[in-house]
Amino acid sequence: MDNTERIINTVLGREIDRVPFFVHWALNAWIRTRKNWEMQGVKNGDNWRAELEEQTGLKFDEGFYSVGIDIGRKEGINLGFCPFFEETVIEDRGDKHVIRDKMGIVQLAMKDRSAIPYFMDYPVKNRKDWEKIRDEKLDPGSPDRFPKNWVEPVKKFKASSYAIQIGEYPFGLFGTLREFMGVEEFLVSLYTQKELIHEIMDYLTDFWLAIYEKVCREVKIDHIHFWEDMSGRQGSLISPKMVREFMLPNYKKIKKFADENSIEIFSVDTDGKVDELLPIFIEGGVNLVYPFEVAAGSDIVKFSRQYPDLCLMGGIDKRELAKDKESIDRELERISVMFKGKRYIPGLDHGIPPDVSWENFKYYIKRLSDYIFN
Repeated sequence: MDNTERIINTVLGREIDRVPFFVHWALNAWIRTRKNWEMQGVKNGDNWRAELEEQTGLKFDEGFYSVGIDIGRKEGINLGFCPFFEETVIEDRGDKHVIRDKMGIVQLAMKDRSAIPYFMDYPVKNRKDWEKIRDEKLDPGSPDRFPKNWVEPVKKFKASSYAIQIGEYPFGLFGTLREFMGVEEFLVSLYTQKELIHEIMDYLTDFWLAIYEKVCREVKIDHIHFWEDMSGRQGSLISPKMVREFMLPNYKKIKKFADENSIEIFSVDTDGKVDELLPIFIEGGVNLVYPFEVAAGSDIVKFSRQYPDLCLMGGIDKRELAKDKESIDRELERISVMFKGKRYIPGLDHGIPPDVSWENFKYYIKRLSDYIFN
């Protein structure tokens, strides 16, 4: 069974030879983690997966591969601002500087990007801002959205055994709006600028589908992904009623497009407590959700019983990897029943934090492989 078939069968609950074995891009190591690992002997912290395979003798599955670009990569299809804002240093403050990033967000950031920045201002506050950005940067027909050598990546996608994905950070309905406006302004605008929020979400849905349609003419897409990050430890940042009003109709439109184009996976990434959101995601056609943060009370064993038709990815408590080997063993034993099911893709419940040592992470991967392959 090849990588794509195994992933699709896992998500859809079909027969599989084993659960997938890969480290998804969204669950990668923090910059500080990679630097710490280099101090612990890793030759190249940015290419730690290759070194991990070499040291353990294990081989990861290919996993997903996105045809789109995010704000950090320059290759692929542009699903966002085209052109992006030019990243500009506005003010130097010693070890920090005030910058405007590619999403137009003004932020106070560490120069080495070692910590989460403080966000100061956002590009959309009202209809005038939205219409300017829409007209100048969100034309789905812009030829610059596709690489000039598009024929070459198309060949690569067709020849690969990756499960081909379209959509990633920072693209989703809630997710992109919070990037446009900031969380507080966006949440207030759900009340004070209700018609505008509906308009933006509806426009973005049609905008993305127009681009997806062009991609599907040449590439077999296996997976549509939405980044939302719309929940915290207390639960969803907006009520289920609002999710149904603002987001659900567009999710159903995306699901319809997926069905018409034989795209079998529709996934959502949102952190925090997701109890209220899962039924709505499922109603909207989503069949894969991650990362299920344990610190927010997410229990993948419970959810797998509650929602047997939903595939779960993640749910392994990253905090346990910072302790000792016994803690890692206990955490994997806690969710061991998941390895025997059909709708689970193993992974941590978020990025690998800096207090996880290279030796502990290597031990986790070895023990994870024991559950998967034995």
